[in-house]
Amino acid sequence: MKDMTGTTIYLEDYTPPAYLVDEVHLTFALAPEATRVKSRIAFRPNPEAASREFFLHGEDLTLISASIDGVAVSPEITEAGLICDVPDAPFIFEAEVEIAPVKNTALEGLYMSNGMYCTQCEAEGFRKITYYPDRPDVMATFTVRVESDLPVMLSNGNPGASGPGFAEWHDPWPKPAYLFALVAGELLNHPGQFTTKSGREVELNVWVRPGDEGKCAFAMESLIKSMTWDEEVYGREYDLDIFNIVAVDDFNMGAMENKGLNIFNSSAVLASPETSTDGNFERIEAIIAHEYFHNWTGNRITCRDWFQLCLKEGLTVFRDAQFTADMRSEPVKRITDVIDLRGRQFREDNGPLAHPVRPESFVEINNFYTATVYEKGAEVIGMLKRLVGDADYAKALDLYFDRHDGQACTIEDWLKVFEDTTGRDLSQFKLWYSQAGTPRVSVSEAWEDGRLTLTFRQMTPPTPGQPQKDPRVIPIAVGLLGPNGDEVQETTLLELTQAEQSFTFTGLAARPVPSILRGFSAPVILERKTTNAERAFLLAHDTDPFNKWEAGRALARDVLLRMLNDGAAPDRAFLSALTTTLADDSLDPAFVALVLSLPSEDDLAQAQVDAGRVPDPQAIHKVREHLLDAMAEALEDQLRAAYAANQVTGPYRPDAEGAAKRALANTALMLLSRRDGGALAQAQYDVADNMTQQLAALSALVTAGSGEAALKAFEDQWRDDRLVMDKWFALQIGHAEPGDTAATVERLVAHPDFNLKNPNRFRAVFGALAMNQAGFHHDSGDGYRLMADWLIQLDALNPQTTARMCSAFQTWRRYDADRQGMIQENLHRIMMRDGLSRDTAEMVARILE
Repeated sequence: MKDMTGTTIYLEDYTPPAYLVDEVHLTFALAPEATRVKSRIAFRPNPEAASREFFLHGEDLTLISASIDGVAVSPEITEAGLICDVPDAPFIFEAEVEIAPVKNTALEGLYMSNGMYCTQCEAEGFRKITYYPDRPDVMATFTVRVESDLPVMLSNGNPGASGPGFAEWHDPWPKPAYLFALVAGELLNHPGQFTTKSGREVELNVWVRPGDEGKCAFAMESLIKSMTWDEEVYGREYDLDIFNIVAVDDFNMGAMENKGLNIFNSSAVLASPETSTDGNFERIEAIIAHEYFHNWTGNRITCRDWFQLCLKEGLTVFRDAQFTADMRSEPVKRITDVIDLRGRQFREDNGPLAHPVRPESFVEINNFYTATVYEKGAEVIGMLKRLVGDADYAKALDLYFDRHDGQACTIEDWLKVFEDTTGRDLSQFKLWYSQAGTPRVSVSEAWEDGRLTLTFRQMTPPTPGQPQKDPRVIPIAVGLLGPNGDEVQETTLLELTQAEQSFTFTGLAARPVPSILRGFSAPVILERKTTNAERAFLLAHDTDPFNKWEAGRALARDVLLRMLNDGAAPDRAFLSALTTTLADDSLDPAFVALVLSLPSEDDLAQAQVDAGRVPDPQAIHKVREHLLDAMAEALEDQLRAAYAANQVTGPYRPDAEGAAKRALANTALMLLSRRDGGALAQAQYDVADNMTQQLAALSALVTAGSGEAALKAFEDQWRDDRLVMDKWFALQIGHAEPGDTAATVERLVAHPDFNLKNPNRFRAVFGALAMNQAGFHHDSGDGYRLMADWLIQLDALNPQTTARMCSAFQTWRRYDADRQGMIQENLHRIMMRDGLSRDTAEMVARILE
């Protein structure tokens, strides 16, 4: 195998920058093939640095000229950057380079999207714009001049002088280069205004391409809600005169928090009732909040180095989750977050891509924008908040902002403010940042004379590079329910700090049923022997919404595994419990919809692995479909009643109440379509006036095998809307039968609207292929071959998206020898591609290890 993975960078090798930057002046003369970038940078020696080598990062740049204090110099140019002799005193470095944005298909640095110039500099894209110390601990103020005949020219900070052919911007707040942004193009703005709590007026804009101006109102509403919430909950006020959001079609990520100029994937900002689902609206609201919240947790206080990525991302994901919980349903938000965590991060923790929340090394930092850094990073913040309490959490955050404003910080800085605020020693808690893997917590019970003793044992399996694990601090929220369903012990937070530890509850009149890990108080796998009768009891009586749902989920998983492993029939007690849940009008309809949703096929495969079995994806798919059919038959009357009771009348509104009703009605519709061949779904499709109802009906029709005409009608209606067509592509692959999945993919990549260069369209097709577990893992191997073929093609254009999509193969070791062999063969094919990118090479190598 070729060794193309590059040089490994280690956290322990961090050294301060040799030179610091006070001011940056940039001038861009925009041209698709030959943009000229002039830089004027004020450097000074760093007294804390051990080295005095002057090195500036730079990639794919043509150097036109360079000077120091006005004297021309001839630097040494390497593949990674520029080296030059400089004075041992403050000096001005000037350079002019040329770049070709139109040829930049990697979408890093300055590139073009449908005639629009835009940038993406996180993590290391600025080095593709000009020579600079492209590391997050070098912070400076930026003044930017953009020269072009395009009507709109934007950059960070506040606007300065402008006129025909130019616009100037100045950002007064020191920032690292990864937060630099520039946008220029034919754009229209949706304006807004915000008055901060101190009375400052802030101009707001959402900038879009002509034709999209009618899809901006919700984004503006979400931005204003986010700014208000951050002031009320965290006391953080916006600090510039203007805040701009720009929607870009070609973007590798969801959005980017550049100071004062957030650049968004168009899918994360454009919304209308006709083209966006309830899920799209909630996602847009959350992403806008996330990027805005970065203004303080990421921009004003940034990362010392990229190993500290979780410092900004974990905290900001936690903050946006709090925001969504406040705007919508807190229990539903918590449940959906845990479903996502288990589906993505637990899988990551359990395979070759496992790494700590703060990695100890990397080759390509782009490969560590992972569920572990983001979602598990947020869970660690949540645990810390539970351990110290709401009041001390608020005090610690205030101290964090006061102490570190304007600095590039570390996890140690973050934990220190909590130690100083609370007096707690967090050295053991810090293991959550340094140890990879998901802890497994087993629990046993002892009952005697009104005393219930719970004994917990924690163990974390070995992960790559970490064979041994120390016990962590694990907050376990526990409540107790009496035999009649009443709560006899309110939620109590236990702190598990040892490998084995017991906790006793006294004064109990009868043996209670414990409700353990309420609110999913720690990201662990809970192992506890229990019965389906107890699960049904908790589903009926638990006062904690998460554990109420968890009991139903565990009940469903047990039923499916017994059907799969033992050939059992669908469990009547399970179906009866669902009937009771459907009849409970006091429950949030969105919660009921979640209870009716079965564990995923990937979830069941992992459950079989945990039980020492080798999963068969086709068998899992067949059994899951069998239980869905049984649910549709047994619950038909209740499902029809729920469908009728949860119809939303009047104009569409993307609020929590309406979304909850539509979620339950459409879940019922999917099941009912298994009984009526799609008749009810067709009726809904014919009258749907919003995308939530239309797409749900189309999905139900496809599932029922009667969606051909509706798919054609949908395509005819929406062929000119790129984001809606992403849904059309993904739906067909996601709902394809296992044996037809590869053929469906091959048909759709031949469609004239498939665009390899657009990350959204590529993910719509191949992300859906990876999610269709039975289709991707079909025993023909066609799913593996197709994925590898297209990743090889994409890598030459967009290494970042390619590398992330390689994670589709990360669970390969769980399957039988034939599937393992086919996956290995295709991974080796990717690895042997001439000119394979460092991003993809590292990912494939880690998966194969």
